[in-house]
Amino acid sequence: MTNDALSEDVRKGVSSPACEPVSSSEKTEVLGNSASSESPVASAESAVSGAASKIAAASPRGLLHGARGRSVVVFSFVAIVWLAFDMLTKAFFNTFEVGELIGGPYLGLFEFRLVHNTGAAWGMFGDSTFALGVLSVVVCAMLIAFLLLVDPPLNSVCTVGLALVFAGGVGNAIDRFSQAYVVDFINATFIDFPVFNIADIGVTCGFALLFVGFFIAERASSARDEERS
Repeated sequence: MTNDALSEDVRKGVSSPACEPVSSSEKTEVLGNSASSESPVASAESAVSGAASKIAAASPRGLLHGARGRSVVVFSFVAIVWLAFDMLTKAFFNTFEVGELIGGPYLGLFEFRLVHNTGAAWGMFGDSTFALGVLSVVVCAMLIAFLLLVDPPLNSVCTVGLALVFAGGVGNAIDRFSQAYVVDFINATFIDFPVFNIADIGVTCGFALLFVGFFIAERASSARDEERS
């Protein structure tokens, strides 16, 4: 091969597409492809970071900040006060004889009469006090989890309602495990209704407050959505 032929081949090789310099747009495309290939890793890191944030928010330190912290404080105060009221009244009325009329009737509405209840309302699940106690504990644990994990945090009305339901459940569970019966002493005289106690009042009123609180929260959320649209 002559020198002229070699020179011609070299010029063709230099000017071939394989040897052309990479343009800036091509560099950007290559970098973009590299970034997209790493996107699953970035997504995983983002998911882990989000989970860590939620765990930190649910930690004892995180629970004492912001709206959730206020909910925890209100819940604790209401639950402790109502549980103490329930236990004190039960201790007092349980000093009388079972079936004894302790007071009343008052205004023809109710009287105080001691009853030891080994089942549920209206005699249902008689002699199932231990199983009902376990059920109460499970429900109360679910209420605590709901308070700590629900997003956004509960409003004040829902928080008070949840605390009353929790206190009522714990109060009756303590009776079932410690005495194998629940101390009931409030007897409605104007209707045929089971004898009940302060814990039962807390559960009933608590569910009513939860319903009202969720309704208020839904109305507030709808109003915010209308303002944004």
